[in-house]
Amino acid sequence: MELFRFKRDIPFMKYGRLTTFISLLTFILSVFFLFTKGLNFSVEFTGGTVMEVQYTQAADVNKVRENLNTLQLGDVQVQALGTNRHIMIRLPNKEGATSAQLSNQVMAILKQDQADIQLRQVEFIGPQVGEELVSNGLMALGMVIVGIIIYLSMRFEWRFAVSAIIANMHDVVIILGFFSFFQWEFSLTVLAGILAVLGYSVNESVVVFDRIRENFRRPAMRNYSVPQVIDNAITATMSRTIITHGSTEAMVLSMLIFGGAALHGFSLALTIGIVFGIYSSVLVASPLLLLFGLNRDNLAKPEKKKEEAVV
Repeated sequence: MELFRFKRDIPFMKYGRLTTFISLLTFILSVFFLFTKGLNFSVEFTGGTVMEVQYTQAADVNKVRENLNTLQLGDVQVQALGTNRHIMIRLPNKEGATSAQLSNQVMAILKQDQADIQLRQVEFIGPQVGEELVSNGLMALGMVIVGIIIYLSMRFEWRFAVSAIIANMHDVVIILGFFSFFQWEFSLTVLAGILAVLGYSVNESVVVFDRIRENFRRPAMRNYSVPQVIDNAITATMSRTIITHGSTEAMVLSMLIFGGAALHGFSLALTIGIVFGIYSSVLVASPLLLLFGLNRDNLAKPEKKKEEAVV
């Protein structure tokens, strides 16, 4: 299926040095913000109190959040679970106050607006649980990265594999840089979004690299230079890229806009990741192939001559 047909190849590699410089700059800035500002970890990682309350009538989530800010606990998270009658509240730890004391203070404030409120559940997340989640999350991220490295190494020549790995790491660091710079909350759902982006970005790189490899083997492109072969491969996959990623991004944006607080972090990570995943697959990974010295000799396998049977 090809809805967008390009009559001429788009000279992507002509701007390869510029796009690589931009990528390097954004990567360095992301690393800088990660080291200087760090990530704003959620209660799941840092520990705290999680409460679930049930209203008889629909509650105003924003007003609930404003009322709870009077406790001066810091970053208090309030989100609706399904409907506005079922509210989840996450409270950070406070020195000198137990989980029971915090929940009592919260219920006292909430009952000022609506007296008929039911406390369904209170859960305390200790610091040790938060540390365990951090270590497990990093382990999951590391396992996905190792699996991608093994897969790419088995499927492609090393120049393709290394380029794709660098592009994927670029996407992850950029997402983390955004969350660090804007101090958006980094939760388990955000981590799940990053893992999804890794697989998504790898798929795009594989599609482009497969077409590049096929182009090198086509007799019609023997007189093409390496940049021209890469430009032709990227242009040939542009229609597929626009359709696939456009529809996916539309779905993710709908989750971001209408999904509420429960899906906000996940959809936000995916929104950033999809955009930079396309960018890195086309304008980061492909120029790296030229940097690593890709040519026809790297892919051309010498044909083995059949030995004549000895009579």
